[in-house]
Amino acid sequence: MAEVVKMPRLSDTMTEGVVATWHKSVGDKVSEGDLLAEIETDKATMEFDSFQEGVLLHIGVQEGEAVPVESIIAILGEEGEDIEAILKAESAESTESTAPVVEESAPVEAKVEAPKAEKVALVNMGTTSIDGRVKASPLAKKMAADKGINLSTLQGSGDGGRVIKRDIDNYVVPAAAVGTVMGQESYTDEPVSQMRKIIAKRLAESKFTAPHFYLTVSIDMDNAIASRKMMNNLPDTKISFNDLVVKASALALKQHPSINSSWLGDTIRRNDHVHIGIAVAVDEGLLVPVVRFTDTKSLSQIGTEVRDLAGRAKDKKLQPADWEGNTFTISNLGMFGIEEFTAIVNPPDACILAVGGISQVPVVKNGQVVPGNIMKVTLSCDHRVVDGASGAAFLNTLKSYMENPVTMLA
Repeated sequence: MAEVVKMPRLSDTMTEGVVATWHKSVGDKVSEGDLLAEIETDKATMEFDSFQEGVLLHIGVQEGEAVPVESIIAILGEEGEDIEAILKAESAESTESTAPVVEESAPVEAKVEAPKAEKVALVNMGTTSIDGRVKASPLAKKMAADKGINLSTLQGSGDGGRVIKRDIDNYVVPAAAVGTVMGQESYTDEPVSQMRKIIAKRLAESKFTAPHFYLTVSIDMDNAIASRKMMNNLPDTKISFNDLVVKASALALKQHPSINSSWLGDTIRRNDHVHIGIAVAVDEGLLVPVVRFTDTKSLSQIGTEVRDLAGRAKDKKLQPADWEGNTFTISNLGMFGIEEFTAIVNPPDACILAVGGISQVPVVKNGQVVPGNIMKVTLSCDHRVVDGASGAAFLNTLKSYMENPVTMLA
């Protein structure tokens, strides 16, 4: 009997998924546990193994297409089995769930809508579908974007005029396009990735739901610079300034549990454990892998774990357990030359720490103006959970640890 394969929910924030690659074709034999497809979620591209076995009778979602969770993406069954009834039933269920409800007592007026103008592609060479989207494989789209090639100008050699890798490899720039016309306007529309959609949704909800306020302190980094240099002279040791910030934040959070909290509507959750999320920039946006029980780990352990998580984030190899459960978040843009910035609170956290770079500036010490190394950090707080005095106390503790790194080793 035919069995339906639906788009799985692969993370807690996933509402729809994109089939990046099919590893089976219609007519192929599929066994339980076989790699069926690769699915792009809001945070990573993950392998999807089949839980059923049989012949792949139907593929309902093409590569690069986004569909909601629980939508039919494939049907497995016996070779030659009729699946029309399943497809019709699913279509009817979908129509019923989206159809507007009309009260029987309400009069219904017939409306005649003006015909809609058909979409006309400026260049139509067989690669554009009816809705105006270019038909191309995900790999071809990526290669075209990297090389600056307009897909709509290509004649695809794949099924139905689909642009594939071979078409990009064989592309030759037209002679007329070599020169750039002075003053000519141009632009490229890029589809929004699943990750960018979720980032936009979650941060907009945070910014416009949680009342933010911001606190900034300047930290004297002279001792931190000297301490880090000595620690990195030890064999097999590599400590970054970010590792020092992570460790200092973890210890400060243990002393100020109100910062290590979450707003849950009717309750405020005070977390006894410290799980710090580290914001990592990737091509599609931002991921926040989590260092768990951060306060119990040494600087070396934190550094090793952060580098491993950051590497897997950029390679899209993180699993849901790697990015869930944060109680506090750190975003560091110091390595990009940013001196100071504010960050948006990352739910469910009540606070996020924005870390700037170290600047050499004149400072006053013992009544004398001398060269100094200053790093500014800004704490963004959800005012529903954290008050100004609590945030200030946390930053003062963090500052104390950073200016006296030896206290973090005790």
